[in-house]
Amino acid sequence: MSRKPELRGRAARLARLIPVGGRGGGAARTPFVLLVVVLLGGGLIGLLVLNSALSEGAFRLDDLQRQTKNLTDEEQALQRDVDAYSAPDALQRRAHDLGMVPGGDPAFLDPDGTVKGVPSAAPQQPAADTMAARPPEVLSPYPNPAAGPSPGTTAPLAPAVPSAPPPASPPAAPASTAPPAPTAPPSSTPGR
Repeated sequence: MSRKPELRGRAARLARLIPVGGRGGGAARTPFVLLVVVLLGGGLIGLLVLNSALSEGAFRLDDLQRQTKNLTDEEQALQRDVDAYSAPDALQRRAHDLGMVPGGDPAFLDPDGTVKGVPSAAPQQPAADTMAARPPEVLSPYPNPAAGPSPGTTAPLAPAVPSAPPPASPPAAPASTAPPAPTAPPSSTPGR
């Protein structure tokens, strides 16, 4: 086989400057391999962090949706209570319990000071129906069984000796055990 010819002069000097295979190629490849490994490792760690953040966001979203559902249910229950309390029959019953009486025909004042209509006083209730002022806790719509009777009310006493029969009064309408459930008009707000 043939041997490589020896280079002389200028060619020999150039041959010494340019590496020809061997151990010089491995040293140049090491930083590139390290760079690729670092980039791949950094990319995987970035994906792991991103995936963890998305999972945490999904859990937070689930908690917020559950909280929104609970608050919506509570809002609807409160709206039903408001509707029940603002129904005309409930207002009339509570006003009567507070000792209020229905007013007569109203009178109006014109801008020039003239009176339209005939003002009249509200009809007087019998003294037995008037109630003393009650503290606010008694005005609660929910009965408090531990409180006992309110200070402004007294229990009727049974007569010890039978006396003359009581005067005839018109029969009272039977009291229903529960007021009819008010029906609210459909709301334009979604979720109600």
